[in-house]
Amino acid sequence: MPERHADWLRQAKRDLAHARNAAKDEDYEWSCFAAQQGAEKAVKAVYQRLGAVAWGHSVTMLLTNLPEIHRPPETLVDQGKALDKHYITTRYPNGFERGAPMDYYTCPEAERSIQDAQAIIHFCEDILAGLAELDRET
Repeated sequence: MPERHADWLRQAKRDLAHARNAAKDEDYEWSCFAAQQGAEKAVKAVYQRLGAVAWGHSVTMLLTNLPEIHRPPETLVDQGKALDKHYITTRYPNGFERGAPMDYYTCPEAERSIQDAQAIIHFCEDILAGLAELDRET
């Protein structure tokens, strides 16, 4: 399989931009979902670069299953946990007893999701930059 980490990272950043745009449009549920997607894809970019397989959609599991040298601090894992809560309930009405996701998501939640995703994307960019530096040295 070809190594495509740059494509995964580019899409992660695009998803984060979409999260920001959705928040401006007051589509808070979509903002939270896009933020989760951006974080997920950024971590998958790291897996791609490492030549490893990344299955699933849980940012938490993806982060905690990174090789030990690349594992994040617990605060970043907690940000992944917050984002993971938006993977399903942002899109499906049956995530709530009644009403639609649009009835439940708020601007502060969208803002926090964007911040959490940004932190995870930065973490992944730092790993990728470090790996690129190692490549240049060898």
